[in-house]
Order: sequence, then structure tokens, then C-alpha cells
Amino acid sequence: MKMKQKLLASAIAVTALAGTAMAPLASAEVEVSASVGAANMYYWRGFDLGNGTPAVWGDLTVSAGGFYGGMWTSSGDSSSVEYDLYVGYGGEAGAFTYDVSLWSYSYPSAADPVGPGELMEAVVGLGFGPLSLTYFHGLEDLDDYWYTTVGLDVGDFNFTYGHHEDDVSHLDVTYGYNENLSFTLGLILDDGGYANDEPKFIVSFTIPIN
Repeated sequence: MKMKQKLLASAIAVTALAGTAMAPLASAEVEVSASVGAANMYYWRGFDLGNGTPAVWGDLTVSAGGFYGGMWTSSGDSSSVEYDLYVGYGGEAGAFTYDVSLWSYSYPSAADPVGPGELMEAVVGLGFGPLSLTYFHGLEDLDDYWYTTVGLDVGDFNFTYGHHEDDVSHLDVTYGYNENLSFTLGLILDDGGYANDEPKFIVSFTIPIN
């Protein structure tokens, strides 16, 4: 119940903030974007959560005046299908970019189903040129969990270092062949005692829907 109350409070806060920006939003163009994709594994923050099973996903986002919201759904990890709801705001200030969002993760077909508002994260992202920094922090039952990434874009390559609160860390090297196809090598740098620490090679293909 507390989690659902927090989700409701967050939604009210976003609505209130949108109200203060009603004038610019009134003239802002509403954009709708969607995509579908597939990969040879469900790769999440250094780990293969699907135990080698390929994953498919779809995404729908509505945005206007820097505000956005939408849903991401996937065939999921080894325990359940997944759908995520999110709201956020992003923009830029000079050479800097910023993004703040709230995510709700749901697993309806798990042995112990998780519904909207029961598993949530707050995310803050900052960028400066080719550099990026993103911080994730769990809410309520996840409030002891955090995860952060530092990214660097070099041409068609992206290098991302990720670190979990339990000292597990990884490095992802991604090559974007084009706007649709990418290849990633994931390396665990510190496994924190986990067994699933072998290198991983991920092939991802995404198709935008107009």
C-alpha cells in the first residue's frame, strides 16, 4: 500500500509540475514514438537474467515539452514476462544534458507476481558531450539498492562502466553497426561472489515504428 501511495504521490507531483509549465506545454508538439527489438539474451547490468534465452521487447513513449511517459514490455527474464511504466523529464542547459525519471517494474507471471508500483526506481542522468553519468536508486523495499554507470561515446563505440551497491562491477563495450543493429561485449570486473561471471556477447536489433 505504501508503494502504491508513493506512486500516486509521484504522479501528482508530476501533474503539478506540468501545471506550472502549462503555457509552454500548450504550444509544445506532442510526439509519439515506438519500437520493437530482439536480442540473443536478456542482458541486465552485467548479467544474463534469461539464462541464455533470447528476449524480445517493445516500447511506446509519448513526449511533449521535455516531459515524457510510456511503457516498455519484454518477454522477460527466466521468471516472468515483464512490463515497465515510466514518467520523466529531460532537457539541456548549454553543453549539459539532464534527465530525471521514475520507473515501475512489473512481473505478472512470476511465482510471486509483482504489480505496478510495487517495485520502483528513481533515475537521474547527466551528460556532457560524449560523457554520461547515470544513477539508479531503489524505492521502498529496494531502498538499500543503488546502481551507477559512467559512459563514453567514441565514434560508433560506447564504453560503459557499471557498479552495483554490493561491489559487483562490469564493463560493456558496444559497437553500433547502424541505427538498428548493435553488438555488445559484457565483462564482469568484480563478481561479488556470483557464479554468472563469464564474458557475454549480445546482439541486439531494434526497429522503430512510425
